[in-house]
Amino acid sequence: MEASIEKASSFREGIQSGLSIAIGYFPIAIAFGLLSKTTGLTLFETVLMSLVVFAGASQYMSLSLIASGAGAFVIIFTTFVVNIRHFLMSASLSEKVEPEKSLIKSLYAFGITDETFSVMATKAGSVSTGFAFGVVGISYASWVISSGIGFAIGASLPQVLQESMTVALYAMFIGLLVPSMKKSMKVVYLAILAAVFNSIFLFSKTLEDGWAIVTSTILSAVIIEFVETMKRRKRGISDE
Repeated sequence: MEASIEKASSFREGIQSGLSIAIGYFPIAIAFGLLSKTTGLTLFETVLMSLVVFAGASQYMSLSLIASGAGAFVIIFTTFVVNIRHFLMSASLSEKVEPEKSLIKSLYAFGITDETFSVMATKAGSVSTGFAFGVVGISYASWVISSGIGFAIGASLPQVLQESMTVALYAMFIGLLVPSMKKSMKVVYLAILAAVFNSIFLFSKTLEDGWAIVTSTILSAVIIEFVETMKRRKRGISDE
């Protein structure tokens, strides 16, 4: 009985801690749903993507690829590359969460995003299963439901306005990129180099739109990391 009460208390605490995430997700998911409608997705496809993927940046990237006519494999592979950091987040949290069955852990691990990770990682002490489900549950529900609401709003707009809203997709990417660029010059160099590579691939018709984005991202990331590694080695040699 006491164990059940404790789990319910932890779950409520998780919901309270995740409430700010849910509120923050609301406008972003609304925008995603609206853009999904203007990209050509159905309500079912929009909600299903939020249910299965649950990753804002990746879902916006998918809309861009869908609009460009990219194939399913390119979209899935790009989503994998963009979300590969989640492996590190999960590995980090595995040391902080309480012992639990792997199946149970995998359920709330699905809901790990940048925001839910931050809440759980900064919590004092260990993270209980109930707390993890509370944080993830309210965040997930907010994202999925708001995506559907956004689609409904998009469906009510005039056709001309729906078509013009595709421009907002690029504005959203800029909005996601600029804050990171302000914090790190490394991100600035990465964005510029990726843009250059993508332009070269597109103008030369070497690759399709989807593969051009994926290849440009990976290639620029490898080059930037190589340069950064060489800089660190040089500083280490000079310090010696």
